[in-house]
Amino acid sequence: MKDFEASKEIGFDALFNGASIGIIITDEESRILQANSFLLNLFDYSAEEIIGKHVELLMPSRFREKHVHHRTDFQHHPRSRVMGAGLNLFGTRSDGTEFPVEVSLGPYTSGDRHYVIAFVSDISNRKAAEDNLKKLNAELEEKVEERTSSLNQIVLQLEEQMREIEEKDQELLIALDKEKQLNELKSRFVTLASHEFRTPLSAILSSTFLISKYAQSGDLQQQEKHLKKISASVNLLTDILNDFLSVGKIEEGRVEVRYVVFDICKYLSNIIEEMNNLVKHKQIVTYMHEGEAEIELDPSLLRHIITNLISNAIKFSPEESSILISTKYENGLLTLKVKDHGMGIPAEDQPQLFERFFRAANVSYIQGTGLGLHIIGKYVELMAGTITVESELGKGTTFIIEFSGQNRRAD
Repeated sequence: MKDFEASKEIGFDALFNGASIGIIITDEESRILQANSFLLNLFDYSAEEIIGKHVELLMPSRFREKHVHHRTDFQHHPRSRVMGAGLNLFGTRSDGTEFPVEVSLGPYTSGDRHYVIAFVSDISNRKAAEDNLKKLNAELEEKVEERTSSLNQIVLQLEEQMREIEEKDQELLIALDKEKQLNELKSRFVTLASHEFRTPLSAILSSTFLISKYAQSGDLQQQEKHLKKISASVNLLTDILNDFLSVGKIEEGRVEVRYVVFDICKYLSNIIEEMNNLVKHKQIVTYMHEGEAEIELDPSLLRHIITNLISNAIKFSPEESSILISTKYENGLLTLKVKDHGMGIPAEDQPQLFERFFRAANVSYIQGTGLGLHIIGKYVELMAGTITVESELGKGTTFIIEFSGQNRRAD
């Protein structure tokens, strides 16, 4: 019997001191009688510093007086309380720092004495995760509101542009060919817009529904995954709308060229670094420059040109392929090349590459508006440059752009 009692005592000690949760035992006056090693480490106290002290020692000072009344009530009506019973509780370490905790209480009696055993858990990580999720949700809501507002403004602008086009229809009726081109343009615009918008909008709706489901189960990883999908879809919608608006500005002659002297090497290096997060598995983008670095162009239009060409090279090239961007500035002539080792462009499609809404026959299954190269061609033309393409099916494509200082137009 003594051996059994001894083994019970050994088992209790092993459980008490080996537990990965804080445990304290208090008497009827809420004085701490025992505390395991985990709790002492959690609150950064030694056993000598807390044994015999009231449990309020482990609480923030602003809660101690109120807790005295709570524990008095608990002593008169002892009851078990499970972990995380809807209370926001905090502990205080020996250095005064506070941290959120969950506490489970269990009263028990030994002989004629009454005791309380408390299990204490540090929930700082969980609270931080919850706060981050709340912040992420708030940021998402704000971003969605901003995007929605922006989308509404863009739609209004598009509607206004469509009204202007319809008003000009009467003037275009004098030429049958012009009328047919206009009708075809409007028809292709509506068809393309409805098709390209459907995929990202469907992704947003499905991800929003799934987020609400995962929120109930607390699956933060899945929630974050679908939040990223929503963000990517909203960005895709914005890019599509920006393309439509850019075409409208070009057609109306509202794009102004603002020439600035800048370092082409540093400028393109920064753009390429920003776009590295778009590359596929083991794709490598490299950049080389020859000659002087200072040039005079419109950096905003150049950014649109280079980002569009690089994103196309990434999109239409396989994994583990290389993409080379090179610039050469010599005798006032800037030559910019973007070369990939992708699927290539059919020879019969190359003469039409820079036409509005045109897409090569071998990329019809890949999402796109057919406006990107059209916009690039117009921007190159606005800066008095030329753009050509060299491509072979299955071997890749090279876009070559040349800007000559002698051909620069007056501001």
